Amino acid sequence: MIGIAKVARGPGNVALVERQERPPGSGEVALEVRGAGVCGTDLHIEADEFPCAPPVTMGHEVCGVVAGLGDGVDSSWAGARVVSETYFSTCGRCAWCRDGRTNLCPERRSIGSFVDGAFAPRLIVPVRNLHRIPDWLDEHAAVLAEPLACVCQCLFDPPVVSPGDRVLVTGPGPVGLLVAQVARAAGGEVLVSGLPADEARLAAARGLGLRTVLAGGARGDGFDVVVECSGSAGGAVTCLDAAGRGARYVQVGVFGRPVSVPLDRIFQKELTVSSGYASTPRSWRRALALIESRQVELESLVSEVVALGEWERVFADLRQGRGIKAVFDPRKEAP
Repeated sequence: MIGIAKVARGPGNVALVERQERPPGSGEVALEVRGAGVCGTDLHIEADEFPCAPPVTMGHEVCGVVAGLGDGVDSSWAGARVVSETYFSTCGRCAWCRDGRTNLCPERRSIGSFVDGAFAPRLIVPVRNLHRIPDWLDEHAAVLAEPLACVCQCLFDPPVVSPGDRVLVTGPGPVGLLVAQVARAAGGEVLVSGLPADEARLAAARGLGLRTVLAGGARGDGFDVVVECSGSAGGAVTCLDAAGRGARYVQVGVFGRPVSVPLDRIFQKELTVSSGYASTPRSWRRALALIESRQVELESLVSEVVALGEWERVFADLRQGRGIKAVFDPRKEAP
């Protein structure tokens, strides 16, 4: 089958190539991919700024239909519309695995980086990773369940937003707009900050009922919680400047390289700094609960659904901050 793969180490080295297909093994299922979201992490993999093991099919945000069952898999999964957690395997022995923090396992192997992922017509995942999705949820919007689970890991473990907290979110990309919605669901009064070039994304935020401001307009406002989602030094500086004394700073965006920020703000304001790496089964349960209760809106964040053959243009658009969430559908043909 044809898939988008990181074919070798080093910057670039991504191509649409023939990828080997295998049947599901014991405890595994084969998914027919209905949608695969393009994430900023995919750009970091392309740039060789994120760990991976080429050659490997990329893509870790997936919605699909269970099309094949391995040995030991309950037949009730056949034909189910599902989303999938990203871990293919962890060691099960280290201190983090034994503490239930499998996201921190040094031997964790995830789809899209160390095991073939979702930028292809089919992929194999362990059945334990699957979550059924509501009948009403669009299959392309459902790919956002994965970044939503990552957001829940950052905002709920430990809880960082309390009712009435003033919350600043920098970076109005898909993750930033998910963060803003989750912070609002937790009772926060949310303001989303972006650059002039982000106007279309800021407009989407306003369409979700969120208040927006251009970068720099929220400095010194004494926010109770600041959440950096842009993955830029400028976003981090904005958050550190806007945080009130005793506030919480949450890092969600991925920088991909060393950045310079005024860390003295942390002790000067006595800030609490936290983050969350990837997701956990608990954060997935929380994400699915938010979806089921319709406290987050996903469909309006999908800006386009495209064929795998359009990957170069889609990656270029993502680098330039165009659109919100692009989703590959392997059933589509490139124009």
